[in-house]
Amino acid sequence: MIGSYVALGDSFTEGVGDPGPDGRFVGWADRFAVLLADRLPEGDFDYTNLAVRGKLLDQIVEDQVPRALELAPDLISFCAGGNDIIRPGTDPDEVAERFERAVVRLTSAVGTVMVTTGFDTRDVPVLKHLRGKIATYNLHVRAIADRYGCPVLDLWSLKTVQDRRAWDLDRLHLSPEGHTRVALRAGQVLGVDVPADPDQPWPPLPPRGTLEMRRDNITWAREYLVPWIGRRLRGESSGDHVSAKGQLSPDDIRLRIESVA
Repeated sequence: MIGSYVALGDSFTEGVGDPGPDGRFVGWADRFAVLLADRLPEGDFDYTNLAVRGKLLDQIVEDQVPRALELAPDLISFCAGGNDIIRPGTDPDEVAERFERAVVRLTSAVGTVMVTTGFDTRDVPVLKHLRGKIATYNLHVRAIADRYGCPVLDLWSLKTVQDRRAWDLDRLHLSPEGHTRVALRAGQVLGVDVPADPDQPWPPLPPRGTLEMRRDNITWAREYLVPWIGRRLRGESSGDHVSAKGQLSPDDIRLRIESVA
C-alpha cells in the first residue's frame, strides 16, 4: 500500500489545463493521488505536489528533488525534460544523461519512482516536427527505467489522448478529461483498481472542414504560439512567479473536482 506520494515536474504535473473552481489547477497527479488515498483509511495518506510550470530538468532537480528526498515518500512521480527537449538545439541524449543522474538520486532513497514518457506529437502543429526527438528521449527514459526498476507511465502509447478533446485550447496542455485519462493510466501502471478505462474511445465527432481547421490554427498561433515564442526570446518562463501547490488534502482535491464536474 502507498501511504505517501510526491509529484515532481513541470506544467504537466502541476495540472495546467485542468482548472478547479478557484482557478488553481488540479491535474492528473492530484487526481491520481485521490485514487491512491481511496485505498486507505481517511487521514492515512500524505500527498505533496512540487511541480511548477515551465521548469527545465535542472531546475526540477535543484528545487524539487531535495525536498522530495526530505519527505521520503513511498512513491515519487518524476516527469522532467520535456521543456528541455522542445527547445531548439537541445540533444535528447545529453538530457537523458542528466535525467538518469536524478533517477539514481531518487531511487537510492525512495521506495518507488515512477517515470513518464512524452506524448506522441504526430498531429500537434509545430511540435509534430519534434516527434523524432521526443521518441529518442522516450527510449532513453524506458532504458533508464529498466536499469533502476522504475514503473513507466507511458503517455506515447495512450492513444486516446491523441484526440483533440484531450487537450486544452493552447494545444500544449491536457484538458480536464485528458488529465483524468492520464491519472487512470497511472493507476493501472501501479496495479490500482481504477473506476474507468483510460482507453475508452471518445464519442464520434462531426467532420471538420478545411476552412474551420485553418481558422482554428490561425487563432491558436495568435493567442498561444506567438506569446510562447516571445517568452522564449525574452528568456522568461511561465513559472517565474509561480509557487508549487505543496501538501494537499485528498478530501480538498475531491471537492474541487466535484465542483467543476
